[in-house]
Amino acid sequence: MALPEPTGRRSSRRERALWTTLTAIAIGLVLIVAIAPTLLAQSNSDSDRALEVFENVFRFVRDNYVDEVDADVLLRGALRGLFESLDDPYSAYLDVQDMRGLTDTTTGQFGGVGMYISKQRTDPNDERSGFVEIVAPIEDTPAYRAGIRAGDLIVALRDEGADEFTSTQGLSIDEVVDRLRGTPGTRVTIRIRRGERAEFPVTLERAIIQVPTTRHAMVDDQIAFLRIIQFTPRTVEAVTTAIREFEAAGYRSMIIDLRTNPGGLLDAVIDVADLFFSGGTIVGTAGRVPQENRRFDARPGITVDREIQVVVLINEGSASAAEILAGALQDRGRAYLIGETTFGKGSVQQVRRIANGGFRLTMSRYYLPSGRYIDQVGVSPDLPVQTPQLTDEQSESYAALLNTERIRSWVAGTPDPSPADIDRLIDAIRADGYDVPDRWIRIRVRDEINRANNVQPVFDLEFDQVVGEAIRLLRSGPLPIGR
Repeated sequence: MALPEPTGRRSSRRERALWTTLTAIAIGLVLIVAIAPTLLAQSNSDSDRALEVFENVFRFVRDNYVDEVDADVLLRGALRGLFESLDDPYSAYLDVQDMRGLTDTTTGQFGGVGMYISKQRTDPNDERSGFVEIVAPIEDTPAYRAGIRAGDLIVALRDEGADEFTSTQGLSIDEVVDRLRGTPGTRVTIRIRRGERAEFPVTLERAIIQVPTTRHAMVDDQIAFLRIIQFTPRTVEAVTTAIREFEAAGYRSMIIDLRTNPGGLLDAVIDVADLFFSGGTIVGTAGRVPQENRRFDARPGITVDREIQVVVLINEGSASAAEILAGALQDRGRAYLIGETTFGKGSVQQVRRIANGGFRLTMSRYYLPSGRYIDQVGVSPDLPVQTPQLTDEQSESYAALLNTERIRSWVAGTPDPSPADIDRLIDAIRADGYDVPDRWIRIRVRDEINRANNVQPVFDLEFDQVVGEAIRLLRSGPLPIGR
């Protein structure tokens, strides 16, 4: 991803050939170690033999390849192959730029398009696997405003000025991240696959991506609304501030919106969950290494009174730390979950530095207070609420409409449209052959008006059916928790 570019096509091919050779060796060594017998002495012996084979081949290639080769290049290629052989999208070798990117996403800002992504597992029997999946777009970013959704696949991408798309099947997750990031104001085009068949290009202009954390407001004089966008070092402070304001307003119930929350820091979600519990398990981790088997308990004392009813909103873009909070609240009977089953990212990675780079390795998996694991399973809602979806054909038509920026231009010329004005716009769009339901056009018009006026509503009472259902539940009496 960020290795030095070789000079000339011949050097590029040679380097790739070397990487392929060392990758194959590394994969072979991993398999040798993986099938080692249970006897410790024999296991150590097999590992020693594997390392000896690797060292001998490494030295032979370094000393005898037709052209002189840098030992660091050989090592980095072998390390990449070693982690790829694990078939784990969350474990990877990281170069200098990758390590810097990890810091950017949790503590600062960066130039990009604003979405969290994950590499699909590759199934040799399925040619449609191995692409990059969008976990969630980041709120108020180019990807979010373009209508990118959790669950979309990036099947290919093209840099500004390039003639052809590059498939993401042959790219690592870090290589895709590197291609999506860049100088604000430049553009990248991604080819999206949505559903079974719909594929369409979306051109995104990179911008400075600010890492957000929370937003909050009162729905009425009793219902509070808290949206947790991501878990960062600042999240618990922001949540505590929101709760104090809710208390001052006399709230009796709370909606916590975790939709499209991609997760974040484990310490942050534990601190937030601790506000709702006095003692007891919040989450645990289990791994092969004894020190990875840990349990995280709430401290004595509680911030959110047990009498406060809580509804949590989740969807397929709720991942990792968001799933921990939702699952802990559900398991311990503290909240009622509505929406869609979450993403299912329940593994724990450690990042280690080596030389000028590092690596990220899955060390354990999360389990919830009930003992259930969420990795590749997710957290299911108590009440499923499916938001309206576009068909494959409608998705493609909607993406084509957005790429024209027609609605944005119309709003610029009609900044305060009447319902009749919007009806005429919809008729004109339909007349031009766009097969998009009225609801989606009205939402886009509303969003463009808000953007033009720098208005960012905390919740949507007009079109968001999940929020509407949460409000209905809280107004209708005690929540059906434990019934």
